[in-house]
Amino acid sequence: MLLLEKAFSGRDKSCGDGLTPRAVAELGKLGVVIPSMHRVDGLRIVRAERMREVLWPQRAGFAGVGGTSRRTVLDAAVLDAAVTSGAVLREDSPARNLLFENDRICGVLLEDGSSVSTSFVAVACGAGSALAASLGARRSRDTLQGVAIRSYASSTKSYDRYLEASIVVKSRGALPGYGWVFPMGDGSVNLGYGVLTRAGSPAVNLRRELKIYHAQVRDRWDLGPFERDWAWRLPMSVERRHGNGWVALGDAAGLVNPCNGEGIDYALESGRMAAEVMLTGCDPTEASARYEARLAGELDWFLDASRRFAQTIRHPALLNALLRGAMLSDFTMGMTAAVLGNTLSPDGRGVLERVVRAGDRVLRVWYLKQ
Repeated sequence: MLLLEKAFSGRDKSCGDGLTPRAVAELGKLGVVIPSMHRVDGLRIVRAERMREVLWPQRAGFAGVGGTSRRTVLDAAVLDAAVTSGAVLREDSPARNLLFENDRICGVLLEDGSSVSTSFVAVACGAGSALAASLGARRSRDTLQGVAIRSYASSTKSYDRYLEASIVVKSRGALPGYGWVFPMGDGSVNLGYGVLTRAGSPAVNLRRELKIYHAQVRDRWDLGPFERDWAWRLPMSVERRHGNGWVALGDAAGLVNPCNGEGIDYALESGRMAAEVMLTGCDPTEASARYEARLAGELDWFLDASRRFAQTIRHPALLNALLRGAMLSDFTMGMTAAVLGNTLSPDGRGVLERVVRAGDRVLRVWYLKQ
């Protein structure tokens, strides 16, 4: 296997740096070790003046352990694990396009004009890349899109064991937002703010919203000034995730939890799925179809439901009712942590999974009546 890295191992990426229990479990399956990972045991939700904490639930085969790690460290560890397993890494080799012959993949064209021969390609170039868009893996215009901004700030509470999420941030007429403070265990926190938008939504001044949020949590987290910020977009679905001999992974495939913008776990998981279907020795075209079938069977039921839940941002009364319900008791907080920690079973047959499906059916009927 050949890995084409557009820059160099361990480059930074705009990200919240949070690792859900699902992500930590997937790293274990892949044999990726991150010694510097800061352990996170649960979730803290803040709404107005109310705050509740809950440990990650141990369910669906996932241990109640999450973490945080800077993407420079995480990405380098993932690449090292791939190379150790036999992959050949070519750094500073950005891909420009895929090459086809008689409608079948035959290679990859690089930015320097050279090419690499291959019969199967996994596109892992992130959200909104020109290469992914040229294949049809572009954002679906009629679905939600996340926009977010992150920075780092010093904090004396950097060793806190909870990811903190402010689900609704009141801010000068902007759409309801999602603010987060993720302790990094190194004297700093990852501080960010995001909103969900769709085509035609008013523009959001993310830098201003981040400053407002920083001021809101500064004293409680004993924050210093935040560093250089970095904004990015996250599509919650794309028009195509596979084709004749190619598949899209992670953000490039729109594999993002719309309820929290999390995508590291799904990026790792989709990469493993793509490798597993190729290792069966089937034809590349069949492998692409099998990969799509696995995404549809194991991930789409939850991601589709999450998109409908996320659309409650357009209905403040419904959104507030759901948030009040989520913070009502330890039981509902545990359910919320399971959803935000992406620890729902792939077959969707557990008790919580059935609750999510039932809620999704109610929302479908409700939206149809609007």
